[in-house]
Amino acid sequence: MARIDELRLMTKVAHLYHDQDMTQPEIAVQLDLSQATVSRLLKRAKQEQIVRVTVNVPYGVYADLEERLQQTYGLKEAVVVDTVEHSDQILRDIGSAAAYYLGTTLRAGDIIGVSSWSTTLLAMVDALQPQARASQIKILQILGGLGNPSAEIYASRLVGRLANLLHGEAMLLPAPGVVGSPEVVPILLEDRYVHDAMNLFDQVTIALVGIGTVEPSGLLASSGNIFSPEELDMLRAAGAVGDICLRFFDASGTPVVTPLNERVIGMTLGQLQQVKRAVGIAGGKEKLNAIRGALQGRLINVLITDRFTAERLI
Repeated sequence: MARIDELRLMTKVAHLYHDQDMTQPEIAVQLDLSQATVSRLLKRAKQEQIVRVTVNVPYGVYADLEERLQQTYGLKEAVVVDTVEHSDQILRDIGSAAAYYLGTTLRAGDIIGVSSWSTTLLAMVDALQPQARASQIKILQILGGLGNPSAEIYASRLVGRLANLLHGEAMLLPAPGVVGSPEVVPILLEDRYVHDAMNLFDQVTIALVGIGTVEPSGLLASSGNIFSPEELDMLRAAGAVGDICLRFFDASGTPVVTPLNERVIGMTLGQLQQVKRAVGIAGGKEKLNAIRGALQGRLINVLITDRFTAERLI
């Protein structure tokens, strides 16, 4: 075939496919070609620049930032949210983006692990719309959800409302996130419901977690699931920059090992790293070092954050 003839056929196939919206099988029938030939000609049309694909990125979409985050930190996916640099607005906008992400990636049989005391996850639940029914969804607390009754309602609401919106089964972890001494932990693990919930940690397919600083958030502080000021000083002295599910890590994402670990009832960082989709949902200047540490340590593989934080992470 002369080159001009091949170019003519390439152009015809590309026109039918891109301009006339015909499928490859339809083109094959119309032009008496095999589907393999149609596919090859479409590929060649791009190589010859007969077809040029241009993605016009809408305002407020940060595809380049997302790609750079993915490449820099080895993420499966990054979602960068357009917002204003105000903590309350960042919280709402990240929560809304997380709700959309969850709604579009949910699969039948998913076991969704959620950290109990996260204002960002509460914002996600507030933004989430009822989803089409997917079979056998479980929503599991991966950090003890008991605490001060005035705050405990938020942890229960997070799991309960999420279960209602996703038509799933709520599985609470009926224990405090932090206990007074390590000796209490084995006693709590004898409880059937605590035992059953924690046995599911290794089966979680999606983990939705906030990323905290060493200084506890207002919600966490009000729950009573916190360490004393002296214990927080000990964590800082050990290099802690942040936590996920009250498991603290340093700037490189390495777990900070202290006796306090033995008093936490929740998923470990090692277990989190084994989750197929470990989604960190966090933003704001005050959390920058904590988010960076979580990324450096590959503690999460999906990040949903605001554009200001994303720019500072690159």
